[in-house]
Amino acid sequence: MKIIDRYLVTQFIQTILFGLLVFTLIFVIIDMIENLDDFIDENVPNNIIIQYYIVFIPEIIRLMIPVAVLLASLFVAGKMSNLNELTAIRSAGVSLYRYMLPFIAVAFLISILSVYFGGYVVPMANKQKVFIEREYMNKGVVSSGSNIFFQDTKTRIVSISTYNVNTEQAYRVSIQDFDEDDITKMVMRYDAPRMRFDSSKQAWNLFNGTKRLFTDRKETIENYVLETIENLNFTPGEVIEKQRKTQELNLSELELYAENQLRSGNNPTRVLIEYHSRFAFAFASVITVLFGLPISANRRKGGLALQFGINLLITFVYLVFMQISKSFGKNGVLDPILTAWFANGVFLLAAIINLIRVRR
Repeated sequence: MKIIDRYLVTQFIQTILFGLLVFTLIFVIIDMIENLDDFIDENVPNNIIIQYYIVFIPEIIRLMIPVAVLLASLFVAGKMSNLNELTAIRSAGVSLYRYMLPFIAVAFLISILSVYFGGYVVPMANKQKVFIEREYMNKGVVSSGSNIFFQDTKTRIVSISTYNVNTEQAYRVSIQDFDEDDITKMVMRYDAPRMRFDSSKQAWNLFNGTKRLFTDRKETIENYVLETIENLNFTPGEVIEKQRKTQELNLSELELYAENQLRSGNNPTRVLIEYHSRFAFAFASVITVLFGLPISANRRKGGLALQFGINLLITFVYLVFMQISKSFGKNGVLDPILTAWFANGVFLLAAIINLIRVRR
């Protein structure tokens, strides 16, 4: 590595770290002000508050990495341009492409690390963050799950009014089976005030309920004290899984969740979009550098402040564009992979065009 490369890499990384530190502090302060009433009302201990913000920091870092990388490249390139250091480098025969190489290499390395960081580290921290919100801040309480409604197979729907995590028991349960040839026609229905999982049989037991059979226009009702159903495709752990937010799931869990959704006859599009978006968002750093760096490397009227505003606007448009493409994908307009990478593809093409234009 040449001296100039080491200099650029050092300045670039230092500025990124400084940017992440500033953004993190700003986000923590804003969130602390927003949640101050909740902390006071719920008498949350100081050590829990500290723990809450420790596990909140990874999510902030994940979101701010592309912005910090862009602004760091902008600042370093803009500063060198204003001090005529960039002019001296290019006068020595270093092309714009060669000058950009250290920035792109660092951004690419950060993107690779961001895949693991955003795919595994952040969800692990989010699990703890959500746990603290539920246990200490009374937000989205699911210590006993409520109003759980899901499709177990293509022809079966399960409804659970409440679920107790500690006893692994479901209450006010309804299991509805439909005809394979006509899914609008119900063929059987179980109703029970209580349901519990039998680990020895790997089956669910329903207590003191009713079983209804529907044949043509006739309905048969059977009362039972105990009814064992062995072909339900979920376990106690999966009941809670179905309530978990995607932000709590790592890449492996998202992939498995999508497979379970497909197996049960549900549409896994939203889960697949989230899965592929983890990869796409991780590479946003490379896209923003490719787009913003050529602009920053050329001196123009308005100086660094104008370039800062332009690049910040570009980043904002990029993130908004990514969210819009997600909305189309969730509605089934775009393929999940195309949805996740659509914004990256469009802005990469625009970055290449801009790079060629600036090079001329």
